[in-house]
Amino acid sequence: MTTPALRPPDPRALRTAFGTFMTGVTVVTAIDQSGTPLGFTANSFTSVSLDPPMVLVCLANSSRNYDALTNADGFAVNILAETQIEVSNTFARPIEDRFADVGWRRGPKGSPILDGVSAWFDCAMHKTVEAGDHIILIGTVVAFDSTATPGLGYARGAYVTPSSAADALDANTNLIVSALIERDGAVLLVDDGHGGLTLPEKLVEAGGASATLKALLASTGLQAQPGFVYSVFEDVGRKRQHICFLCQTAAGAPAQGAFVPLTGSSLDDVSDPAILTMLERFSSESRIGNYGIYYGDQKSGEVRAIKQER
Repeated sequence: MTTPALRPPDPRALRTAFGTFMTGVTVVTAIDQSGTPLGFTANSFTSVSLDPPMVLVCLANSSRNYDALTNADGFAVNILAETQIEVSNTFARPIEDRFADVGWRRGPKGSPILDGVSAWFDCAMHKTVEAGDHIILIGTVVAFDSTATPGLGYARGAYVTPSSAADALDANTNLIVSALIERDGAVLLVDDGHGGLTLPEKLVEAGGASATLKALLASTGLQAQPGFVYSVFEDVGRKRQHICFLCQTAAGAPAQGAFVPLTGSSLDDVSDPAILTMLERFSSESRIGNYGIYYGDQKSGEVRAIKQER
C-alpha cells in the first residue's frame, strides 16, 4: 500500500473512522527500546476522546510485550481489511518474528503501519492505567488514515466479513439488497421512480446476494466497498425481505442520485417510512460512533448492539 496523504486528525473525520471500524479486528504495533517492531492482534480498541483525539487498547499483564509496550513512546492501531485473516492469525500466534512475512512501514510517529489495512491510527503514548489483570494504554492520535476497504470482524469465535455475510444469503426472488453508502456525514439517495428518494437497491438475482450487491455498488459509479449488514427487515406490504449493507466510498461523483446530508429537513423526500427510520437511526448512531443491527419488519423491531467476543 502506498503511503497515503496525511490529514490533520480533526474530530469529524475521526468520528467517522472510529465509528466505522470500532468492532473490527486490529493489530496493535510499536517499536521497542532496541528498535525492533512488535505487535499483537486485539479487538479491544476504543475511542476515548475526539478533542483531543485519543484511543485506548488493553494489554494483558501476562503478555510477553508488556514491558516493551508500557515503555514505548507510542503505538499504532491497524484496522485489518477483510482479506487479512492470515495477518490476524499471524499476530495472534506465538511466532518469534511476526513481521517476517508482513509488509509494513513506520508511521509519522514511528510505530509500524501494516500494508493493506482498512485504517490506521498512529499514536503518542499519553498514559498507562493498571486495571486488574490488564493494563490500559491510552494514546493521543498524531496521524491517521482510512480507506473504503471493508474491515475484518470477529464474533462468537469466527471471523465475519461483508462477503461472507452476503454469501450466507440464498438467492431469493423476494429479497431486496440495498446499500447505505456514507461519505463525510451524507448518504447517497436516488430517485425512487415516484417523485421521492430512496437508497440504491436491487432485487436479488440468480447469482445470489453477493453478486447482486457487487452489481448494485458498481451501478453507482463510485468506488464503494460493501460493509456489514446494518438492517434486516420484512416489508409486509411488498411481501419481500430487505437487507441493507452499510458501505463506505472514496471521493467521486455518483452515476445517479446525490449525497444528502443527514441533517434538518434533508430527508423529507425519502418516501419509504422504513428507509426514513433507518436513516434517522444512522444519523443518531453516527454522532456517537456506536452502531447496531436492526431486525424486524418495516414498522417495528429491535436494534441489537454489535458485540465482539474473543
